[in-house]
Amino acid sequence: MENTKINKKLIVILGAGESGAGSAVLAKLKGFDVFVSDFGEIKTNYKELLNKHNINWEEKKHTEEIILSASEIIKSPGIADKTPIIKKIIEKGIKIISEIEFAGRYTNAKKICITGSNGKTTTTLLTYHILKKAGLNVGLGGNVGKSFALQVAENNFDYYVLELSSFQLDNMYEFKADIAILMNITPDHLDRYDYKFENYVKSKFRILQNQTKDDYFIYMADDLVIRNEITKHNIQAQIMPFSVKYIIENGAYAQNNEIKININSNNYITMSIFDLSLQGTHNTYNSMAASIAGSILELRKESIRESLKDFKGVEHRLEPVLKVHGMQFINDSKATNVNSTWFALETVPKNIIWIVGGVDKGNDYSELVNLVKLKVKAIVCLGEDVAKIHKAFEGIVKDIVDTKNIDEAVKTAYYLGSKGDNILLSPACASFDLFDNYEERGRKFKMAVRRL
Repeated sequence: MENTKINKKLIVILGAGESGAGSAVLAKLKGFDVFVSDFGEIKTNYKELLNKHNINWEEKKHTEEIILSASEIIKSPGIADKTPIIKKIIEKGIKIISEIEFAGRYTNAKKICITGSNGKTTTTLLTYHILKKAGLNVGLGGNVGKSFALQVAENNFDYYVLELSSFQLDNMYEFKADIAILMNITPDHLDRYDYKFENYVKSKFRILQNQTKDDYFIYMADDLVIRNEITKHNIQAQIMPFSVKYIIENGAYAQNNEIKININSNNYITMSIFDLSLQGTHNTYNSMAASIAGSILELRKESIRESLKDFKGVEHRLEPVLKVHGMQFINDSKATNVNSTWFALETVPKNIIWIVGGVDKGNDYSELVNLVKLKVKAIVCLGEDVAKIHKAFEGIVKDIVDTKNIDEAVKTAYYLGSKGDNILLSPACASFDLFDNYEERGRKFKMAVRRL
């Protein structure tokens, strides 16, 4: 294996999901030899896309001889560095990059990039909505929407709004965000970061790399982790904080039930928080971050205001499903970490029957204790990792019931509830024990509710 010759024209793509298939198309278009390798099964629609572009692919295996002869590897964000094939690639010294890094080489469009532990999808979709409504020629990609690489291959957008996960940021080097937005940093995915929070923090701060004085960094000033980390960086970009606690001179803040966006004192927007289509403190943050981005791009104030009023929200994020016998079912399947669930418990009114559980990523439930005492009347545990949930809340909540699947969880919650209660699926965990992803978990929850 040591003697595998490097083929300067060969790009290997590991993982043939949305990002991998899109990267393959762009690489082929740019004249590279392309080989796609997926250790799992490739979905039919991606096979068809690869075949249409005459791209070689394999599934359910990794042919090392080909992979280790690549000049560069584009890795799916879902593949951890500790997998055997990645270890061998690193050993051989072949560069591993993300789809975002690769696609960024081939577009001069302005890039608004959003990261954070929570709120990034809502902020990304809201920012996209603001730009689209203002008439800009804009694409949506990264962790949401279509593959960024595929859009660079097939479209000619002037702007991209990209949601970036820490896994995508980890394999980005030359890429630059024109406008970087950092929503918050709370412990998440620690299983991928040697259970060291500081590694995860560093990963999130990669959103700032390569920024110059002509670029912008928008961040939540109320997040102590961010405020502390900022002091360690020599930030070149123009900084635009947002807060619900402090008055901000250059950025955005909330005061007396109003949000105020003030960019260099020349684009002042004021709006009642009750007019925002998205309610709750976390959504006030999301709305401020997206509004600052719109203001930096000098979009019309009225257009930004209208967008904040008519935005429809995100599926699986505090999504009202149905009322059954006076009980409101709420789908917050997107809450895959503790902090995200904190926002859900804070937002949803009292008498909550809380469905929680899944794959624990190193969760610490102690920050939820006060909210649970105040608002939760029963807990329904779903999935495998339930011991920590019992340990955290036994003695605080009378009824804690274990269930093995989503139908059982929904029925149990329904029988524990009564008129006026809110039945909230907010798992605080990943979904991979029972589902492909949080979307499937959310859809199956909604189907189970409709079957009651």
